[in-house]
Amino acid sequence: MWAVSAQIALTLMACCMAKKLGDPEELLNWCLDGKNHKEKPGPEGELFSQCTPWKNRSCCTYNTTKNIHESRMYNFNYNHCNQIRNMSENCKRHFTQDHCFYECSPNIGPWVVKVNMKMRKERYYQVPLCASDCETWFLACQDDFTCTDNWIRNFIWVKGEGNSCLRQAECRTFRQIFGTPNNFCQKVWDDSWKVVPDSEACMRLWFDGSDGNPNDNIARDKVRQMMAHSAASLYNSHALLSLVLLVVS
Repeated sequence: MWAVSAQIALTLMACCMAKKLGDPEELLNWCLDGKNHKEKPGPEGELFSQCTPWKNRSCCTYNTTKNIHESRMYNFNYNHCNQIRNMSENCKRHFTQDHCFYECSPNIGPWVVKVNMKMRKERYYQVPLCASDCETWFLACQDDFTCTDNWIRNFIWVKGEGNSCLRQAECRTFRQIFGTPNNFCQKVWDDSWKVVPDSEACMRLWFDGSDGNPNDNIARDKVRQMMAHSAASLYNSHALLSLVLLVVS
């Protein structure tokens, strides 16, 4: 009787762990459940400008990438401190690359979490970003202006007009608001990124694309880690149940 119960318990645990991990191949080919994302990644004949590196396997379409460059997608205003000056072209270029990653990357499956928002039902959380990419991004923007360190949570949103600063918020430079590159990259999009040393497995915010997508290997390594952790958890649970059976037998 106890042996049967133990076998049932082990089967249930294995099923639950498999469900939590998901299909490894699906995790490696994941498009966010968002307003402009494709259901599955696939090749595009062409993507616009800075989004081009993702064209061989992309979660975005040409029209989406064109809109990234030429319109205020999601009605988001990067020039929310325009009473001082508009965002510099160099800084905006890096945010455009970041937006291309968000719309186009098929590599974020292992870091996806559920959310309840009008524009999306999923987001990625603490994706490992190479420190050098973060530093380059911050240096391009350090003398530009913003009024908050969290661009997801700390704006006033008016329908049809987009985001604006809270009334008591003061526009200051990125360097004054964020202090360090790590703080900037991790806070600006509410922990979407986690900065890690280049010597560790980390994502590239942008890449050339002519030699493929370097982030494919980073996602694959993460899935291997998740599978190893799941297997170890199952093994430990099996050992615990075996010990219980030994005690009660």
